[in-house]
Amino acid sequence: MTTYPVNMDIKPDVQAFFDEATNTISYIVKDPSSNACAIVDSVMDIDYAAGRITYDHADELIRQVERQGLSLEWIIETHVHADHLSAAPYIQARLGGKIGIGSKIMVVQDTFGKVFNEGTEFQRDGSQFDALFEDGDTYQVGNMTAFAMYTPGHTPACMVHVMGDAAFVGDTLFMPDGGSARADFPGGDAGELYDSIQKVLALPDAMRLFMCHDYGPNGRDIQWETTVGDEKAHNIHVGGGKTKEEFVKFRTERDATLAMPRLIIPSLQVNMRAGEVPRDKDGNPMLKVPINGL
Repeated sequence: MTTYPVNMDIKPDVQAFFDEATNTISYIVKDPSSNACAIVDSVMDIDYAAGRITYDHADELIRQVERQGLSLEWIIETHVHADHLSAAPYIQARLGGKIGIGSKIMVVQDTFGKVFNEGTEFQRDGSQFDALFEDGDTYQVGNMTAFAMYTPGHTPACMVHVMGDAAFVGDTLFMPDGGSARADFPGGDAGELYDSIQKVLALPDAMRLFMCHDYGPNGRDIQWETTVGDEKAHNIHVGGGKTKEEFVKFRTERDATLAMPRLIIPSLQVNMRAGEVPRDKDGNPMLKVPINGL
């Protein structure tokens, strides 16, 4: 089993930015001992019906980094999102930094390269990203050592990124009253998701957990921060000692009732390219709609 370099003495400053259109939370994470920062799970705005892309959400992140005099070192994707588009290259062009994702992005690229009938010009080796993380890999945000935990199940490329006493869980977990994410996308697996959640819950109880999404169950206000201890005690899908068999049965039955995310078709095409919009043979930005392919 991988030994992770947990350091609860480092307490990064975490700023959250909620995107109402996709219920996504993006983060600016600052090293407490320098002006270095990382951005986690940025959002590029799309009016899918109109075929129009804009950058209001990303521009707010950029303004905050610049206003606070921060130096952006990393733009982290916790996974290939199926419900929103990444703004990573747009942010990188303005602020610098390296774009990083889990190394199993290559599995996702191979799977959806076929779904979208991508030609040989679409590289399936993860080369669109600056860094491909393996389980336990470390990287620096200023003086702060961060590390990546491999947490498949929702997708084959999911990773939780831990920076000091803060862990960014992507879609591996939701808030305790939200439970967990679906596991029925190509390459997803409910049993793997349960095992991955247990890895997260093995972190110290005081570890802060930051969600990628929240939908305000039962009408409560949007929330995005909890702790390992709170999830272990109260998560409605895995808390209180629920078994793997119970989770897999519940998750499989529930997933069978769920519709596809509204933005899955543009999101996958863009996000498997590290946030770049695909182009047609004439160089024009263009998205495909596969029929009966998902």
